[in-house]
Amino acid sequence: MKTPFKIISLFLVLIIFSCNKTESSSGEIKTSISLDNKSLVGKRKEKYLDSIFNLLNAKKNDSVIRNLYFRLSTEYYYNKNLNKSLATSLMVLKLSKDVNDKEGIAKALYYIGDSYGNIKKDSAYFYYLQAEKLYYKLSDYDNTARMLFSKACVLFYDGNYVECEVEISKALQYLKESKDQELIYSCNALMGNCLEKLTNYDKALWYHQMALNNLEKMKLSNKDELNNYNVASTINICNLYDLKGEYSKSIQKLQGLLSKDLEEKWPRLYANVLSNLAYSKMKNGQYHNVYLMFSRSLKILEKSGDESDILYKKIHIGEYFLTQKDTLKAVQILKEANRLAIRINNSNEILTSLKLLSSLDKKNSFYYANEYINLSDSINIIQKNAHNKYARIEYETSRIEDENKVLTKKNLYMLIISFILILLFLIILVLRYSKYKNKELQFLIKQKKANEEIYLLLIEQNEKINIARENEKTKIARELHDGVMNKIYGIRMNLGFFNAKIEAEIIEKRKKYIAELQNVENEIRMISHELNQNSFFEGNDFNKMLTILVDGQKDISVTQFKYIIDDSIDWSIVQNIYKINLYRIIQEAILNVNKYANANNCEIKIQKIKDNFLRLTIIDDGVGFHVKTLKNGIGLNNMKDRTISLKGKFKIKSKIGIGTVIEAVFNLDAIV
Repeated sequence: MKTPFKIISLFLVLIIFSCNKTESSSGEIKTSISLDNKSLVGKRKEKYLDSIFNLLNAKKNDSVIRNLYFRLSTEYYYNKNLNKSLATSLMVLKLSKDVNDKEGIAKALYYIGDSYGNIKKDSAYFYYLQAEKLYYKLSDYDNTARMLFSKACVLFYDGNYVECEVEISKALQYLKESKDQELIYSCNALMGNCLEKLTNYDKALWYHQMALNNLEKMKLSNKDELNNYNVASTINICNLYDLKGEYSKSIQKLQGLLSKDLEEKWPRLYANVLSNLAYSKMKNGQYHNVYLMFSRSLKILEKSGDESDILYKKIHIGEYFLTQKDTLKAVQILKEANRLAIRINNSNEILTSLKLLSSLDKKNSFYYANEYINLSDSINIIQKNAHNKYARIEYETSRIEDENKVLTKKNLYMLIISFILILLFLIILVLRYSKYKNKELQFLIKQKKANEEIYLLLIEQNEKINIARENEKTKIARELHDGVMNKIYGIRMNLGFFNAKIEAEIIEKRKKYIAELQNVENEIRMISHELNQNSFFEGNDFNKMLTILVDGQKDISVTQFKYIIDDSIDWSIVQNIYKINLYRIIQEAILNVNKYANANNCEIKIQKIKDNFLRLTIIDDGVGFHVKTLKNGIGLNNMKDRTISLKGKFKIKSKIGIGTVIEAVFNLDAIV
């Protein structure tokens, strides 16, 4: 029944360790804001801390401000305001996440776990677990072990001793190379207490002895603090001696701890040592002064107001009265202990008091035994659920991490695939752009080549035009020289011969020569008209021009000329070069008909065939001629040359006494 004192001693070690841990982690901050005002306590301290919290909210998020939040959370914690400690820790967690401060995030998770503490053990366990994993990723193995220790404490106070042992074993593995002797000491002490609960007393004793060995390596500036560690470990060792029945060893060690200095500085710890000594003496059968020791211990603890310690002392006093066979006092004090245990919800001591009462209070023995069984079953169920709960937290956390890993892996694959697709897209884009630029270059080369060909064609065409122009000039000159000049010369000679005679017959012949001069005049006019033909075609209706040309023959020719108009032809889109050559071919044909054909009728017709083809047909009913014999005729050759120059086709059909058919077909797209 000495276990409660062992738990108290462990709790004392944890508080000392926690205090040192928190202050050392933030003690290096230099700031004008003071959080160490020891003159303020309770509500005044809380109000002071609130003002600092509000002040920090207006500050920029940096490492100094975050460390101040950590210190503020610690001050709230020791001022017993866990809600505000939790709120402050959550705030610094957010700030740390905002700047991706991994160490700050892990530390904030640790503080949140401490803030939940015994209020929500599963939440505390969850945040310790998160902090542990993050510290491990940061290769901070001391703090990884610290989180394992914190998890083990939660498991220990929930009665999950096997899981507690596993967590402490992991922590000690991480601390093999560590120089943090305080943390190692705490882990060894908790392992000893855990093994004690698992009834492995020898191994538990070994771990408590290891904890004492750690004390020799610890460098603490406060000797009182080192002494308190020593007292706590000694109490733990004496608990094991008592459980093994070695009460004399326990009495010897505990008596060595009692001192006036301990009583004055640490009255609660002194009361626990005194009570444990009384308990060991009682178990060893040394009843002298035992009740006084229990009473004095109880009196000291009642001043501190710690109901848990008072509960344990009353149970031990009840046991003492039981050894003294004072059943009434034993039942009275145990009932008080039972009521106190129920009020503070200490299930272990409720069971202890019920068990003792069931054996002492014969009248209500059945009631107490039944309550004991019901409560024991309930505790077993709770512990089983607690075990499942923490296992579930580990599993769910692990599952979430696995899902995150899978998600991260998927995201990585998606990122890689996206990168490859983007790269392929860029490659395709570059290739297409290169292909486009290459096509553009090829097009420019072809365009340049086409321009060169066009230029050459234009030069060639100009040469042809110049040649045609020269040929026309030559023809006109020849016509003037060979035709007109000869005619004028002959007429002039005949008129000179007949001018001196006045006979009627001579006068008639003179009239004929005068008419012949009129014909020469018309011929000269026609040649002159040809010389101005280029400018004449611009902006005039081609059909009208041809009509005027044909109608103009009425006064100078016996042949009836007829021009048949095809209204489907849009002469505005036909190139001038075609119109010029058509006009001259018709003009040449009319001249030949007038000079040689002796025809009564001549039909001139231009038709549109297919899409861009024109056909010129000139038909007369004159005397005709042999085509082969007149193959080298100048007029016909001129017409043929003009047609061929436009890449057209020229045909002549003629028979003596029947007439002549001249046909020229032009492709308007042949010359672009």
